Amino acid sequence: MSKEKIIPECKRFSGYKPCFPDHNCWEDGCKDQIPIGTKILIINLDAMGDILMTTAQLPALKRKFPESTIYWITLKNSAPLLANNPLVDHIYIFNDESFLILNQMTFDYVMNVDKSQRSCALLNSIKAKNKLGFGLNKDGKIIPVNEGAYYNYQLGMDDHLKFKLNKRTGQDYLAETFDLEYERNEYVFEFTEEEKRFISNYRKKLHLRSTDKIVAFNTGCSELYPNKKMTIEQHIYLIKQFLKKKYKIILLGGPEDTIRNKEIYSHFRGKIINTPTMEGIRRGICYESIADIIITGDSLGMHIGIALKKFMIVWFGVSCWAEIDLYDRGVKLFQEELFCSPCWKKACPYDLECIKMIDLERIISEVNNYFKK
Repeated sequence: MSKEKIIPECKRFSGYKPCFPDHNCWEDGCKDQIPIGTKILIINLDAMGDILMTTAQLPALKRKFPESTIYWITLKNSAPLLANNPLVDHIYIFNDESFLILNQMTFDYVMNVDKSQRSCALLNSIKAKNKLGFGLNKDGKIIPVNEGAYYNYQLGMDDHLKFKLNKRTGQDYLAETFDLEYERNEYVFEFTEEEKRFISNYRKKLHLRSTDKIVAFNTGCSELYPNKKMTIEQHIYLIKQFLKKKYKIILLGGPEDTIRNKEIYSHFRGKIINTPTMEGIRRGICYESIADIIITGDSLGMHIGIALKKFMIVWFGVSCWAEIDLYDRGVKLFQEELFCSPCWKKACPYDLECIKMIDLERIISEVNNYFKK
């Protein structure tokens, strides 16, 4: 028997070093085998919020394939969102090294979330018995590669269906895309032990008590769709009202929100908390976890809040409110009467009516009602 034939089919075995000290798996066989099972590669290179939303498919994958190994390829800035995820075995960064490795492997399933040429080309290049989601045809056009992906594909082709008729959440039709039973599973995200200690220590540093009522504002949004955020004046008005109620106020955001948050904070210096914006996405999630309520537009901050199981107050203008599931923990605000909303436009020809019409009094009422309960 050749040596190659006795290589353990075990999740732990790498062929580089022993899985256990002083035990040679190559010569003596597995000491504690964890079967590889069904090999599944998820391709997800789009918006960071979509990465978190896609994690809601992991429990269904594990129900369908209890004995399985899940590989995930994503962009470098999104990979931290998957770190410490108990249902993801291997995370690959979208680069040449990953292509070399993945193209030498054979998978049982490759599942592409994204309708983009690069993701579709990657699906085409992977050796897999089953391909689900989206690929490219010979002319470089994006196509659905399985019947379950047809509705998802049609949403991209038909604005009336996507903007007016569709009432299904993104998790719902993505489950159909991947031939999975939809059971409204939650996002899957877990802090490390170090992060839990950091959160506890940060709360102590701020002298926050368990009885404090904490409202967080995720003030910005992706630079790709800059019109998903409220005006600075709207934020200032809301914060003034909440300070009257003695609520603790926290500003959240990423590097692109640094200047914006600094300006908002300048109106309340010492009265509210302006969390750091330049410490990376995992630290940002730690700061967001401190809040009881998160007020945000349709943004990465919204998806993080959903993953953290926070009460959310979310406004929608350019994006589709029906596709977002708050899991019965929050309120969605949108202007259904506006003929132009949602639109997914990066520039507004109508003077941002959808943002100007955000019901600030409703936000105040919802926050007060939450804390009364």
